[in-house]
Amino acid sequence: MGLIRAQFQLSNPSQSQLEPVEVQALVDTGAVHLCIPEHLVIQLQLRELVRREVVLADGHRRNVPYMGTVEIRFRNRRCFTGAMVLGDEVLVGAIPMEDMDLVLRPQLQSVDVNPESPNILLSFAK
Repeated sequence: MGLIRAQFQLSNPSQSQLEPVEVQALVDTGAVHLCIPEHLVIQLQLRELVRREVVLADGHRRNVPYMGTVEIRFRNRRCFTGAMVLGDEVLVGAIPMEDMDLVLRPQLQSVDVNPESPNILLSFAK
Protein backbone atom coordinates (compact mmCIF):
# COMPACT_ATOMS: atom_id res chain seq x y z
CA MET A 1 0.00 0.00 0.00
CA GLY A 2 2.83 2.45 0.71
CA LEU A 3 2.89 5.50 2.92
CA ILE A 4 -0.03 7.90 2.74
CA ARG A 5 0.44 11.56 3.56
CA ALA A 6 -2.07 14.41 3.56
CA GLN A 7 -2.31 18.11 4.37
CA PHE A 8 -3.82 18.94 7.75
CA GLN A 9 -4.14 22.13 9.73
CA LEU A 10 -3.25 22.08 13.43
CA SER A 11 -4.15 24.79 15.91
CA ASN A 12 -4.49 25.48 19.61
CA PRO A 13 -8.15 26.40 20.31
CA SER A 14 -7.20 28.08 23.59
CA GLN A 15 -4.77 30.42 21.78
CA SER A 16 -6.98 31.93 19.07
CA GLN A 17 -4.44 34.68 18.33
CA LEU A 18 -2.03 32.05 16.93
CA GLU A 19 -2.23 31.15 13.27
CA PRO A 20 -2.96 27.47 12.45
CA VAL A 21 0.00 25.46 11.20
CA GLU A 22 -0.24 23.60 7.87
CA VAL A 23 1.45 20.19 8.04
CA GLN A 24 2.04 17.29 5.70
CA ALA A 25 1.16 14.35 7.99
CA LEU A 26 1.72 10.64 7.75
CA VAL A 27 -1.65 8.90 8.09
CA ASP A 28 -1.54 5.48 9.73
CA THR A 29 -4.65 3.57 10.80
CA GLY A 30 -2.35 1.13 12.59
CA ALA A 31 -1.43 3.98 14.94
CA VAL A 32 -3.97 5.17 17.48
CA HIS A 33 -3.30 8.80 18.44
CA LEU A 34 -2.06 12.08 17.05
CA CYS A 35 1.71 12.37 17.44
CA ILE A 36 3.56 15.62 16.87
CA PRO A 37 7.22 16.71 17.00
CA GLU A 38 8.51 19.08 19.68
CA HIS A 39 8.72 22.12 17.37
CA LEU A 40 4.91 22.06 16.91
CA VAL A 41 4.40 22.07 20.68
CA ILE A 42 6.37 25.32 20.77
CA GLN A 43 4.64 26.87 17.73
CA LEU A 44 1.16 26.05 19.01
CA GLN A 45 2.01 26.88 22.65
CA LEU A 46 0.53 23.60 23.84
CA ARG A 47 0.36 22.65 27.50
CA GLU A 48 1.43 19.28 28.89
CA LEU A 49 -1.60 17.53 30.37
CA VAL A 50 -0.01 14.28 31.55
CA ARG A 51 2.77 11.88 30.66
CA ARG A 52 1.97 8.58 28.97
CA GLU A 53 3.87 5.38 28.47
CA VAL A 54 3.69 4.33 24.83
CA VAL A 55 4.74 1.13 23.12
CA LEU A 56 6.59 1.81 19.87
CA ALA A 57 6.48 -0.28 16.70
CA ASP A 58 9.71 -2.03 17.72
CA GLY A 59 8.22 -3.01 21.10
CA HIS A 60 10.20 -0.50 23.16
CA ARG A 61 8.36 1.56 25.76
CA ARG A 62 8.79 5.30 26.19
CA ASN A 63 7.40 7.88 28.59
CA VAL A 64 6.24 10.90 26.53
CA PRO A 65 4.36 14.16 27.17
CA TYR A 66 0.68 14.22 26.21
CA MET A 67 -0.22 17.76 25.16
CA GLY A 68 -3.55 19.40 24.59
CA THR A 69 -5.83 20.47 23.28
CA VAL A 70 -5.14 20.34 19.52
CA GLU A 71 -7.69 21.16 16.84
CA ILE A 72 -7.14 19.19 13.62
CA ARG A 73 -8.73 20.26 10.34
CA PHE A 74 -8.99 18.43 7.04
CA ARG A 75 -11.16 20.01 4.33
CA ASN A 76 -14.66 20.42 5.85
CA ARG A 77 -13.84 18.29 8.90
CA ARG A 78 -12.34 19.03 12.29
CA CYS A 79 -11.83 17.41 15.67
CA PHE A 80 -10.26 18.16 19.02
CA THR A 81 -7.77 15.80 20.63
CA GLY A 82 -4.61 15.50 22.65
CA ALA A 83 -1.23 14.78 21.08
CA MET A 84 1.76 12.75 22.14
CA VAL A 85 5.13 14.40 21.58
CA LEU A 86 6.96 11.79 19.57
CA GLY A 87 8.98 11.56 16.38
CA ASP A 88 10.07 14.07 13.75
CA GLU A 89 6.83 14.39 11.77
CA VAL A 90 3.10 14.56 12.40
CA LEU A 91 1.38 11.18 12.58
CA VAL A 92 -2.42 11.02 12.40
CA GLY A 93 -3.75 7.76 13.86
CA ALA A 94 -7.10 6.00 13.96
CA ILE A 95 -8.78 8.08 16.68
CA PRO A 96 -8.60 11.45 14.89
CA MET A 97 -9.33 9.73 11.55
CA GLU A 98 -12.52 8.19 12.97
CA ASP A 99 -13.45 11.40 14.77
CA MET A 100 -13.31 13.33 11.47
CA ASP A 101 -14.99 10.54 9.48
CA LEU A 102 -12.05 10.24 7.07
CA VAL A 103 -11.18 7.28 4.89
CA LEU A 104 -7.99 6.09 3.24
CA ARG A 105 -7.95 5.56 -0.51
CA PRO A 106 -4.97 3.21 -0.92
CA GLN A 107 -5.29 2.96 -4.69
CA LEU A 108 -4.84 6.76 -4.92
CA GLN A 109 -2.43 7.03 -1.96
CA SER A 110 -4.73 9.64 -0.42
CA VAL A 111 -7.08 10.55 2.41
CA ASP A 112 -10.63 11.72 1.76
CA VAL A 113 -13.83 12.56 3.60
CA ASN A 114 -16.18 9.61 3.86
CA PRO A 115 -18.04 9.50 0.50
CA GLU A 116 -21.13 8.19 2.27
CA SER A 117 -21.33 11.40 4.33
CA PRO A 118 -19.51 14.10 2.33
CA ASN A 119 -21.18 17.17 3.85
CA ILE A 120 -21.73 16.29 7.51
CA LEU A 121 -19.47 13.90 9.32
CA LEU A 122 -20.98 10.67 10.55
CA SER A 123 -20.29 9.21 13.99
CA PHE A 124 -21.57 6.05 15.62
CA ALA A 125 -22.72 6.37 19.22
CA LYS A 126 -23.78 2.77 19.72
